[in-house]
Amino acid sequence: MYQADPHRYDTMPYRRCGRSGLLLPAVSLGLWHNFGDNAPYENMRALCRTAFDQGITHFDLADNYGPAPGAAERNFGRILREDFRPHRDELIISTKAGYLMWEGPYGDWGSRKHLLAGLDKSLQRMGLDYVDIFYHHRMDPATPLEETMEALAQAVRSGKALYVGLSNYDGPTLERAAAILDELHCPFVICQNRYSLFDRKIEENGLKESVGKVSRGLITFSPLAQGRLTDRYLHGIPADSRIRTDGRYLKEKDITPEVVAKIRALNEVAARRGQTLAEMALAWLLAQPVVTSVLIGASRPEQILDNIRAVENTAFAPEELAEIDAICAGQ
Repeated sequence: MYQADPHRYDTMPYRRCGRSGLLLPAVSLGLWHNFGDNAPYENMRALCRTAFDQGITHFDLADNYGPAPGAAERNFGRILREDFRPHRDELIISTKAGYLMWEGPYGDWGSRKHLLAGLDKSLQRMGLDYVDIFYHHRMDPATPLEETMEALAQAVRSGKALYVGLSNYDGPTLERAAAILDELHCPFVICQNRYSLFDRKIEENGLKESVGKVSRGLITFSPLAQGRLTDRYLHGIPADSRIRTDGRYLKEKDITPEVVAKIRALNEVAARRGQTLAEMALAWLLAQPVVTSVLIGASRPEQILDNIRAVENTAFAPEELAEIDAICAGQ
């Protein structure tokens, strides 16, 4: 029987989601491509145990995470039953709906029909009565925003979600959605978007500014740019890289000589700070006031232990930030 570390809350910082009462750990665990049917169950179990023992209380999923879609939720549901059931009230479990999950006109996007059916299926796969955060996974250009937001509000009213979030939204749509959810008295607390030193899209599409304007939390995924913001690619592509073994997300064309030069320059900045490149990349995100938490992925428990060291130093001198920005811009 799993016994949680009694000191698990000693060192992890917890941050408030905007103006809500919800606190998230500075580092959260994403259960994405390492929790599918092709992953060893005992390794998945070890990842979750290691995370919780280090104070990571937030486990982030989506109905389409796998492979195959639904597999991550099923596997996590088994881990919940076997290890974490006594700790349910210590956990923040989030999931999402909005990508293709079943055939026909109702298996995708952001209709009320799709979102509420998707949430029911997620709860069944995980063996839960409710999730803590239920997200709409992506903007739907065809469904009225009011319909999608009303579906999120219904998820809360039904007791199947405590809070709601929006994922992959831009700034203007976020502000419209927040106004609708406020009118519905729905506890919308957080946005989830891709953000890293190498991916500044939310600075360009208004999302980062809007999150602060509407006082919501922000949790960032792919903070290490699919592994590029680590020491793995300092000298080219290693033989055991996911590029060689998987190739679904990071591709060989993403590791250009220009990118490698940036990685090396950033690694030098990190070394001067006494951090690894991965630690500095996570710390850079956590140094920003709008960021509530960073979502890490891991294939080995040791990676979790390495990444959480980022919380030990999230202070940057202005000249460090300027140098980092110049490197990332290729100047």
